[in-house]
Amino acid sequence: MVRETNRYFKFDWITIILFLLLVGFGWLNILSASHVGESLDYFNFSQPYGKQLVFILFTLGLIVLVLSIEAKFYERFSSIIYILSMLSLMGLFLFGKNVNGATSWYAFGGMTLQPSEFAKAATALAVAKYISDLNTDIKRLKDQIRTFIIIIVPAVLVLLQNDTGSTVVYAAFFFVLYREGLPKIYLISGVLILVLSVMSLKFGVLITALLAAVVLTVLTLLSNKKLSILKSILLLLLCVGLSFAIKYVYQDILKPHQQDRISLWLRLEQDPEKLEQMKKTFAYNLNESEKAIRSGGVTGKGFLEGTRTTGKFVPEQHTDYIFSTVGEEWGFLGSTLVVIIFVLLILRILHLAELQKSQFSRVYGYSVAAIIFMHFLINIGMVMGLIPTIGIPLPLFSYGGSGLWAFTILIFIFIKLDSNRINEW
Repeated sequence: MVRETNRYFKFDWITIILFLLLVGFGWLNILSASHVGESLDYFNFSQPYGKQLVFILFTLGLIVLVLSIEAKFYERFSSIIYILSMLSLMGLFLFGKNVNGATSWYAFGGMTLQPSEFAKAATALAVAKYISDLNTDIKRLKDQIRTFIIIIVPAVLVLLQNDTGSTVVYAAFFFVLYREGLPKIYLISGVLILVLSVMSLKFGVLITALLAAVVLTVLTLLSNKKLSILKSILLLLLCVGLSFAIKYVYQDILKPHQQDRISLWLRLEQDPEKLEQMKKTFAYNLNESEKAIRSGGVTGKGFLEGTRTTGKFVPEQHTDYIFSTVGEEWGFLGSTLVVIIFVLLILRILHLAELQKSQFSRVYGYSVAAIIFMHFLINIGMVMGLIPTIGIPLPLFSYGGSGLWAFTILIFIFIKLDSNRINEW
């Protein structure tokens, strides 16, 4: 009887502890970034920190629910979960609420819910289910196309809702597919397109073409498998074509505010007056965030002592720019600690994923790690000005019920799947 009871408590507690540390420390920083006045009421539910506390309490119940469901349920009904999730995204076009230009929320009285956050877990389940099917071979083109469709459908639906940040996260699944045997050409092509995009916008098509020619020549000379002149010319023409396509997308397809954010990031604007106006309009949050982080120094100013945080210099600091609160009040040491906890969580999930005996659990585990990593990388890079400003929250850290609950479901489904391996006897 004791053995049977203990069996249900054998979860990976290292992952759970890392999860709780991030949620707890995140709430402390939300408290710092959102409290008003000298007096502090921890249970003021009209303030973001009070609401987040309620979200956290609901999260505890959600954890119990996810862990109480049989692990096989998630694999068996993954397709249905995916379809329901896609229907919830489609429903936004009819019943969604527009917030800051994005139609990404359902409104229920005074509460909002963002289905795109939950769609990531549903997509991870669907990808894991399809790849683990006995008839699937990710090295075959038809299976690659079907897998890409599973990933692209939610990404396109989210993009049509004007939520670019959430769309970018779906690129994380290509790392998962690469682990499962996706040919390297896709990863190489992705990196090539990214490099060409930056070079084409920064230096122009002509210089990009010349650099591409030099690189192809060097690779041809160094490679054991010599490229023919015809193949080299075709690759060069492909690079030039991509450069023109990138310029076209930037100038004629992207919206003005998206162009301005990329322009600020790459320092493309030459007109001083327009550059200054763009900084005031689009880079204000970023500039104030960088100032807050720098002002924290090594050890920080102390909890609730950040002058730029308490002075509300960074608008909506408790959401996408929450890491600037960490930088100011906890300094370099506190910021490093947060980064270390995130890295440990990602590495722990990857380690557990490799220990899984079923391919479904392994693929799902890699998907969890990849999604967290993509969110973490983009948010931290955005706050520090290393990448263009994209509205992506810091997982388990930023304010918001939908994000917290979605990542809780994402992580604890994997913990439940992993418990099957632990409890085998």
